[in-house]
Amino acid sequence: MPRPPLTPPLVTDGHLPQGPVLSPDGRWAAYTVTPLSRTSASPTSTLWVAAADGGASPVQITDGTVWDHRPRWSADSEHLAFLSQRPGEDAPRLRRIHRDGSGPATLAGAEARLVDHLPLAGGALTAVVVRDPDTRSAAPRVWGAPEPHDRLGLFDARTGRVRTFPGERHVLEVAASPDGAALAVISRPGPALDPVHPRWDLHVVDPATGRVDALGEAGWDAHSPVWWHDGHHRHLAWLAMNPGPDGGQVVRDLPLTGDAGERPTDLTEGMDRCPVELAQADEGPPLALFAHGLDTEIHRLDTATLRFTPLRRSTGLLESLTCDRTGGRVAVVATSAHEPRQVYAGPVKAAPTRLTRLRPELDGCAWADQERLSYRARDGLALDGLLLTPVGATARQGPFPLVTWVHGGPYGRYADQFVCGAHAPAQWLAHAGYAVFLPNPRGGLGHGRAFAETVVGALGQGEWTDIEDGIDLLVDRGVADPGRLGIGGWSHGGTMAAWAVGRTDRFRAAVVGAGVSDWGMLAATGEYGAAEAGLSGSVGWEGPGPHPHDAVGPVSFTSRVRTPVLVLHGDQDTNVPVGQAVYLHRALRHHGVEHEFVTYPGEGHSVDGRENQIDMLRRTRAWFDARLTR
Repeated sequence: MPRPPLTPPLVTDGHLPQGPVLSPDGRWAAYTVTPLSRTSASPTSTLWVAAADGGASPVQITDGTVWDHRPRWSADSEHLAFLSQRPGEDAPRLRRIHRDGSGPATLAGAEARLVDHLPLAGGALTAVVVRDPDTRSAAPRVWGAPEPHDRLGLFDARTGRVRTFPGERHVLEVAASPDGAALAVISRPGPALDPVHPRWDLHVVDPATGRVDALGEAGWDAHSPVWWHDGHHRHLAWLAMNPGPDGGQVVRDLPLTGDAGERPTDLTEGMDRCPVELAQADEGPPLALFAHGLDTEIHRLDTATLRFTPLRRSTGLLESLTCDRTGGRVAVVATSAHEPRQVYAGPVKAAPTRLTRLRPELDGCAWADQERLSYRARDGLALDGLLLTPVGATARQGPFPLVTWVHGGPYGRYADQFVCGAHAPAQWLAHAGYAVFLPNPRGGLGHGRAFAETVVGALGQGEWTDIEDGIDLLVDRGVADPGRLGIGGWSHGGTMAAWAVGRTDRFRAAVVGAGVSDWGMLAATGEYGAAEAGLSGSVGWEGPGPHPHDAVGPVSFTSRVRTPVLVLHGDQDTNVPVGQAVYLHRALRHHGVEHEFVTYPGEGHSVDGRENQIDMLRRTRAWFDARLTR
């Protein structure tokens, strides 16, 4: 019996689990479920609770009409606190509900605009992050003038009041010590990321007295702080890019000995895998997720050696790691080759139990075979990636038209996961008869910091030949038809597609989604200016050119382009502003290159609107169909 075809609504209309939190006793997992695509101006979600052993069906405890988010467990594992903004309210309120869905109550928020919350030991106090009211007029905007900050505060359930702490730092993330006597706070000078001189700082705050101790600069994109104890002193560990925006992510650790000369150390130095998340265990050392090749590992810090040791390796992608108070049980969101994201839980060293069955509408669909690739670049560097063959076909039945779809980043990767979405349409294209190559070139995560740093100042060099070497491998194996090759990607993947068509005319079609065409312009106008300067090697204000970034910008090579190019971009993108796409469009038009330029109104770097995602899927497939299947 033939299986139903994969349609755009089947791709876009499902639901996604987010932010699981395991109860302190390890018996329950709470999580939110959100739509994959946006259908209204206001976000919505539902809050669920599941037995962590999978012994009972999950229970939906909110109705999904509003955005219920950031669930946090009480110390007795009986109640959840969460943020929710109901009709008629001008800001999210802190609410409390029993794990069975009974007794919802509003705790705080009428006088405070809450952004986050973290219950402290003892139950009466909750650390909160409170947003300033925005009193600015619509115009004019004065750059550098004070802006509303997110501030650290303390909610007292006994009085129902919120007290904010003084200071002019913008709070990004808070972690409480197990005894609730100290708060680790990561902050930056203002709410907007400074694109010229970005800075993240680490402070420790005593919630009882309000004392603030500055621990210094935390490193680029510092996040995920956790507390732990070595038997003598408390420590703070966190994730940061090292040495800066153009480095790989590491775990930094600082012992709180009282010695002003203590400096953070790198707990992941020399590792051939990359840390992606940390999880605090109140009664033991922290856990961590590590990307390792196409898979993900759960590690735990060995307090004797100060090294992370693997506990379990899982095929595919794990994310959103959470644990009980001991670290002996965990919950994660996981996805593998033919299974969309689901919540799993169980003992940290054992195979976990699936708790959710989201996206049952996909159960009847056939899926493309997904092969794990391992190969070497022309300079000998070990690489990996994925190959999807057309649905119902095997690699031996090639050659097929091949689309190479490059991941974002460059510090990103493809795990051996379910790849079926508007921004990475691998299964969607495989259903149309294409083989799809998902490469993990140098510069990405999963192989250690040195692997990630090889692209710094050399964008489009080794990473491009890594991609090309993978394509050549598939041509040599008889999987790919050399006369029917396409390339595409989103974000840095779009950048690489634009770069590829300026290096070779072997591709018959390309899709550039939210890609960079000129790195100097991106350093001047994008959110991550300093990061772009580090990756590309220069910025325009360093003096008269030519500049190093000109040699790695796709727009510099548009005179060589002969490949038809589809350019897609959100017109409200602040990460890679739409001017990048306009620049590429005008250059292609100047040189008479066949192309189509599409912008999506109101969309940012990620296109979230349902109808826009459906358009992307249909337009991308049609672009390749017209050029690779004839």
